[in-house]
Amino acid sequence: MTTSTHTRTGRVDGPVTQWGVIRSEWLKFRSLRSTVLVLAAAVVAMVVFGAVIAYNTRNPAGLDPEDVVASGPLQGYYLGQLLMAALGVLVVSSEYSSGMIRATFAAVPRRLPVLIGKTVVFTVVVGIAMVTASVVAFLVAQAVLSGYRPTYHLTEGSTLRVVVGTGIYLTLVGLIGSVLAWIVRSTPGALVATLAVILVVPILLELVFPSWGTYIAAYLPTGAGQSFSTNLPVPHALSPWTGLAVMAGWVVAGLVAAGVVLRRRDV
Repeated sequence: MTTSTHTRTGRVDGPVTQWGVIRSEWLKFRSLRSTVLVLAAAVVAMVVFGAVIAYNTRNPAGLDPEDVVASGPLQGYYLGQLLMAALGVLVVSSEYSSGMIRATFAAVPRRLPVLIGKTVVFTVVVGIAMVTASVVAFLVAQAVLSGYRPTYHLTEGSTLRVVVGTGIYLTLVGLIGSVLAWIVRSTPGALVATLAVILVVPILLELVFPSWGTYIAAYLPTGAGQSFSTNLPVPHALSPWTGLAVMAGWVVAGLVAAGVVLRRRDV
């Protein structure tokens, strides 16, 4: 069935392989202007915000604790996580909005290779871009701060963990967006769901249920992710590596749910 379908559509000359699907998804990723622009905007935002925050915090007098820790110049991740959420959604939902998803599933009837292919491409490309952006933002900020107040080195204490962890956190936020896009199949719906998960729900829990909401929020993706991407002590936060495992667990659980939905639903 697979071979005959490919022959009729003329899209694939041989058997469908996972490597072939990954190459196809990479071609889609780099040829879609909106995804490239959003990714570039996130990289630029991280570096520019790092330089601006460092410039504005040169004088140590009166600074907030968040501004003097090693992760202080990386606060551009507040904007970065919004851009990554949007990017994760667009990578998937753009195929549904354009109708291309029908051609994709006609070429790959088993569907799960498409989910795997998109996830692999997104993780590798965005992971490299966001980790690089975090490292560059950190180094630029330390250069700006040099001569004004003590600076940090990447090899000092937990600095490397939080700098690389910020890039990993942003990548995982993007994957959460893509997972919800597979499930919702709508750009506006997936965007709203992603922002609710990473921003709204944790805040509501802490505001509405102050006695125990903070404990629950620590296990949600944002709370778990920030436990390994910041040096700032946070009450009730998970340990860094536990937080990374919890956030990765959310992404894996979401991918499993997306895979089940993808196989059971019509296009």
